[in-house]
Amino acid sequence: MVSEKVLLSGHIIDSLILPKVLDEITDLGGTFAIEEIHVGRTRRDTSRACIEVSATSRDRLERILERIKRQGAVSVEPGEVKLVRAPRDGVLPEGFYSSTNLQTDVQFKGRWIRVRNPEMDCAVVVDTKARRAATVPMSDVRKGDRVVVGEQGVRVLPEKRAEETDEFRFMRSRTSSEKPKEIMIHEIAAQMKSAKRRGGKILVVGGPAIVHTGAGRYLERLIRKGFVDVLFAGNALAVHDVEYALFETSLGIYLDRGQSAEGGHGHHVRAINAIRAAGGLRRAVSKGILKKGVMYTCVREKVPFVLAGSIRDDGPLPEVITDAIEAQRAMRRYLKGVRFALMVATTLHSIAVGNLLPASVRTVCVDINPSVVTKLIDRGSFQAAGLVTDAELFLRELSQTLTGS
Repeated sequence: MVSEKVLLSGHIIDSLILPKVLDEITDLGGTFAIEEIHVGRTRRDTSRACIEVSATSRDRLERILERIKRQGAVSVEPGEVKLVRAPRDGVLPEGFYSSTNLQTDVQFKGRWIRVRNPEMDCAVVVDTKARRAATVPMSDVRKGDRVVVGEQGVRVLPEKRAEETDEFRFMRSRTSSEKPKEIMIHEIAAQMKSAKRRGGKILVVGGPAIVHTGAGRYLERLIRKGFVDVLFAGNALAVHDVEYALFETSLGIYLDRGQSAEGGHGHHVRAINAIRAAGGLRRAVSKGILKKGVMYTCVREKVPFVLAGSIRDDGPLPEVITDAIEAQRAMRRYLKGVRFALMVATTLHSIAVGNLLPASVRTVCVDINPSVVTKLIDRGSFQAAGLVTDAELFLRELSQTLTGS
């Protein structure tokens, strides 16, 4: 048997971190002995445990340690972080450390260095001269970068337990179609107001169903009232928003009466053509071609947006970024300062953006399909909470709560 001692500290009892760690150890074929434990007496007090983890082989022990460190376990003797140079651009050394979206430190030259820009599934690159560390996507790693390899010298800090006064109490119970939606929407509104009061930005990630369901007017209102600081979407939301602005239809259906327009199947393509002829959304607004809608409101209110394309896009619109890596880079540039992310009716964009967000960003996913939030959490965005409902109902009630209209 081989063994190693680890420390757990923080709200490890009421946040269930301790039992999760013990479950991980036994699930992976290891054993444990709690050598020391101190339990806080009040809700504000932290707890601490020293655990000896044992396994039948060094490889098995390393797998266990890798898993439990992501819950905040720290080796009693963490050692110095191991750095290996990247062999070439876009290629990582064997055994590289794959980052989480949690706050992370690495120990270099006897000092703990905070890793900047927490993001899951990235490399951690250390600037040894400046003594700085940051997550770097694989595609952006350059030959010679010093990349963290293995788990040694790495510690992950779990998110702190929310206080009882936190308006976001329902996050603990994840997602359900059977919860009182009005109460949850009011809690989401309170959290958005709190983010703004603290100087944070609000990110909205939207899908075309916002337009199809007639909810675009409510998103416009939120933008005008300052509750949207940046918008991420795909070609589809922008296209159908423009279609509605120009033809009063979405997918060829008149939204005010639910009837098909004659020749309406081609409206979205005609909308794309009009914007391309104008030279883009911003020029279409300045020329008076585009006079309403979500994209119009973003342009008028100077709210930045990133439109990421896909293989099935018609057109696409000139502002759509068709290179997936470039779209990711554009999104990362706008994530600085974001404290709240609202994802509405878009499975792929919700998961994509969830991969980019640090765990400290409060995230709400609203979709008619309950599996969307499940997929988010399974991918590592454990901070995400969900509301199963229609986009129009949600945005109407949220707009009413936040703006009074």
